[in-house]
Amino acid sequence: MTDDERQRLTQLLPNLKRRASIHHITRRFFDEQDFLEVDTPIRSPAVAPEKEILPFESDGWFLATSPELYMKRLLAAGYTRIYQLSHCFRKGERGGRHNPEFTLLEWYRTGANYETMMADTEELVLAIARELGIGSSLRYQGKTIDLTAPWQRIPIRDLYKQLAGWDPVTNPDLSRFDEDMVTKVIPHLNPHRPTIMLNYPAPMASLAKLKRDEPSVAERAEVFIGGLELANAYSELTDSKEQIERFRQEIEHIRREQGRTVPLPQKFLESLEHLPECGGIALGMDRLVMLFCDAASIDEVMPFTVDTA
Repeated sequence: MTDDERQRLTQLLPNLKRRASIHHITRRFFDEQDFLEVDTPIRSPAVAPEKEILPFESDGWFLATSPELYMKRLLAAGYTRIYQLSHCFRKGERGGRHNPEFTLLEWYRTGANYETMMADTEELVLAIARELGIGSSLRYQGKTIDLTAPWQRIPIRDLYKQLAGWDPVTNPDLSRFDEDMVTKVIPHLNPHRPTIMLNYPAPMASLAKLKRDEPSVAERAEVFIGGLELANAYSELTDSKEQIERFRQEIEHIRREQGRTVPLPQKFLESLEHLPECGGIALGMDRLVMLFCDAASIDEVMPFTVDTA
């Protein structure tokens, strides 16, 4: 080990201690609400086919991009409240807020929807802040953020009309949507309050159900704090026929645009006929730790990244 490496790891120690505390508080938060912590495979024969996510292959199988499909199979078997802190892997994701291997917190409730998951997220973040002695006010990158619930909830179409000058619901354009999100929307969110963007365009529904009274949008929401995209919540789709059709469209797009062959996750699809109404959410734990450590980069809250492993 070089002196520089030893010095780097020594400097990380306070943040890694806080990271461990946040994991401990998170587990206690869910345990006290009668959630069951589960542990699902990191390596599987199929992952959810999503054109935006490139999985790592492992001897013909895939490293987990998310524990979602396995966790929903548990819901289909009768589990009602489950959570997991899971190591996940996605190719090509490296930057100040990304590492190809990262930690996702996912939790699911039966009889719930995306509104329930948003409320859960508010409670979790506030519980962590209280346990860390911060109260309801967080300092991040020179700004004070008021974490008091409820957080602001804004429909996607309203944000884009105001900040980008177009409606992504009536005129869905994924490339333009992503570019404007980074350059026009996120930079102009209230820096002193968390923001929840909700009701994403239907083509971006992924595994979320569409709103019954407004099928042009999905019951999907994303949480942003301090400019960081923190969590992605769904009212989970339980219609197997619709899910198969969505997956087949994604697989065809991936074949046509990326030249990759992607299998259908058959066991997950077979379980959908037993999946009850439920809500689910994925929260990036590394980014949550960044917030509570006032860290500008994910490298400051991980002992080893792809560059130092």
